Amino acid sequence: MSNANPLNAPDADVLAIAAEAASDIARLTGVEHHDIAVTLGSGWGQAADLIGRTVAEVPATEITGFSRPAAEGHVGTLRSVVTPRGKNVLVIGARTHYYEGKHVRHVVHSVRAAAATGAKVLVLTNGAGSVRPAWSPGQPVLISDHINLTGASPAQGAKFIDLTDLYSVRLRDVARSIDPSLPEGVYVQFPGPHYETPAEVRYAKIIGGDLVGMSTALEAIAARQAGLEVLGISLVTNLAAGVKTTPLSHQEVLEAGRQAEPIIGALLARVIGSL
Repeated sequence: MSNANPLNAPDADVLAIAAEAASDIARLTGVEHHDIAVTLGSGWGQAADLIGRTVAEVPATEITGFSRPAAEGHVGTLRSVVTPRGKNVLVIGARTHYYEGKHVRHVVHSVRAAAATGAKVLVLTNGAGSVRPAWSPGQPVLISDHINLTGASPAQGAKFIDLTDLYSVRLRDVARSIDPSLPEGVYVQFPGPHYETPAEVRYAKIIGGDLVGMSTALEAIAARQAGLEVLGISLVTNLAAGVKTTPLSHQEVLEAGRQAEPIIGALLARVIGSL
């Protein structure tokens, strides 16, 4: 693989590049096929150690189309893990965010690569601000739907994708069989990288949002386009601006994630182990 990212080409064949990435993953991990993929967001890093036995872990930069993550809190590797029930899980710790200024094809490349490895289920996790005062930092929330406020889509041309049941009811039921107390809500993706203003948070609430963040929606759309079944889980890392009156900071987000990691990591591992 050359140092130049092939996704930078204006006429990039995104599916061919995803297939090449899948070939790299198979070669570097020694695992030809993955059943499940999981993208780890802020606060979810410890889950990879609990899902099962690690077969291999490789730097994302060694895989076609991937780059080093820009956000602190992302490990920058892809890991192949086998669950106690024998399922191969691709753990993606190298998320590209839309606010990095790259084309959407970069943001969703990991999803397309996961599909090319053979995965049929994608678990998307994130750290999010809560619009609901009752959801305090450390609370995991199942994503029931999303609102995409980035103004972008991973689909190009006349490709019409049905998103009616984007976040799988079946997978949410599996998660609630592990923890019946899990609430669910609508995730609103803003472009970032700035945090939302109090007025934007009020707007998100008015249009039906419960959680705000800077990831996930674009990846979920690409997953549906690729035929993947999607489970989304947010970790509340802070109350959103205006709900919380003190200033927001990324360090606060990371600290909330660190404190919640043992609990949410165990939850995610049990959910994936049940699939």
